[in-house]
Amino acid sequence: MNLNATIPDTLYQQVEALAKREHISVEQLVTIALSAQVSAWMTKDYIEEKAKQGRWDKFQQVLNKVPDVKPEPQDSL
Repeated sequence: MNLNATIPDTLYQQVEALAKREHISVEQLVTIALSAQVSAWMTKDYIEEKAKQGRWDKFQQVLNKVPDVKPEPQDSL
């Protein structure tokens, strides 16, 4: 399928430079970028839908089972 889109010249120049640097075509780069963004939006929608099905009281019950201890040194920031 073909898609024609008008984008600002500066954005096209950035895309063109990045595609060249990555040794791929502009079309491949745009497809990858669009795919990643669509996936992010769909994931966000999925998480929001799952959150609507959740219950705060159940979440609190699970959190209450987590021990209140300091993390191991290797797990600390």
